[in-house]
Amino acid sequence: MKAKHITHQKVHTGKKPFQCSECNKSFTTKIHLITHEWVHTGEKPYRCSECDKAFTTKSILITHKMIHTGKKPFKCLECDKTFTTKSILITHKMIHTGEKPYQCSECDKTFTQKVQLVTHQKIHTGVKEYRCSECGKAFIRKPDFIAHQRIHTGEKPYQCSECDKSFINKSRLNIHQRIHTGERPYHCSECGKAFRHKESFILHQKVHTGEKLYQCSECDKAFTTNSSLTTHKRSHTGEKPYQCSECDKMFTKKDNLIRHKIIHTGEKPYKCPECDKTFTAKSSLITHQRLHTGEKAYPCPECGKAFIREPDFFAHQRIHTGEKPYQCSECDKSFINKSKLNIHQRIHTGERPYHCSECEKAFRHKESFILHQKVHTGEKPYQCSEYDKAFTQKSSLIRHRRIHTGEKPYQCSECDRAFTRKTAFFAHQRIHTGQK
Repeated sequence: MKAKHITHQKVHTGKKPFQCSECNKSFTTKIHLITHEWVHTGEKPYRCSECDKAFTTKSILITHKMIHTGKKPFKCLECDKTFTTKSILITHKMIHTGEKPYQCSECDKTFTQKVQLVTHQKIHTGVKEYRCSECGKAFIRKPDFIAHQRIHTGEKPYQCSECDKSFINKSRLNIHQRIHTGERPYHCSECGKAFRHKESFILHQKVHTGEKLYQCSECDKAFTTNSSLTTHKRSHTGEKPYQCSECDKMFTKKDNLIRHKIIHTGEKPYKCPECDKTFTAKSSLITHQRLHTGEKAYPCPECGKAFIREPDFFAHQRIHTGEKPYQCSECDKSFINKSKLNIHQRIHTGERPYHCSECEKAFRHKESFILHQKVHTGEKPYQCSEYDKAFTQKSSLIRHRRIHTGEKPYQCSECDRAFTRKTAFFAHQRIHTGQK
């Protein structure tokens, strides 16, 4: 008892008489020094009888064995979640209390655990003590270093019980399992949207705050993530580092290359359960499903118009701001989004990527191509409710209906004459302007 009392007093005095000869780290007791020295020698005397994994201390072995037994004796009274160790339970409880007792002296950021603070402080010091012997990459956190090494070894020890997919660390397995459970633990307090990944949640919050920390030095455009800025810079440099091995086409983003490759394979792995339509990308499926649900998640604060797709929402906002950031290098004409610029540039290049298999006619625009195909199929899905006349496109039906309604929306400001068709209106205006 006296020995324990003497050891305990060192907590208050700060005395650490036992020093490691390898790294000069000091300890209050000799047994703590001996345990620490195994870090340098690699000795792990406590071995698990189930899986042969070895540990430096008996307490870590006991905790590890609970993985095999499934035993989690420490229970949270707030949410009934259970844990293998008391220390993990104590840390978990801080989620409910909001307590973050460990504060960084550099930036005032707070943490629930001391180890998180110590790791965070390395960001300020620049210390990356864990270096990979294979490729030289260095890491602040040991778990990240261990997970990285598995990239070289190919080891994926964490396997999903639902689909047998394997992962290099437990955290990636946990995130993956949310696909099967449907769990989305990160909820936005502004709009109620929920997310599976913390990174996606943090990025989403910037939509509400408008925060864009990463600014382009070329055009002053700002972005919510550093990766988005890096990708954007390629529009100035012309760099396209991702090349297709089939057709040599190059891309600025890896995701775009992956999606492009599916054109060659013809694979469309994402299927709509409502109409059996298939898609090359999951994001395209999610967007498509909104057609069935009627959801338009992106409303314009200026005019109230709502959009299914976020890119369409951003492009629409530029109508109000007048911004046209995508400029043609041939004729200086500008556009509100990149897709419209790409379509316009076909005028200069002469490219007509949409080819009719029936008559070999080619088109610049996908919409014109789809409309043309109806000439061969005879399809006329837009029918007049007044009598049986049908049309290949909706705009033709709208113009036709004006015969029945008498509507003439195009009115001349010079003589008040009105017209049912825009082309007739433009032809009439030439009478006043004298233009031929």
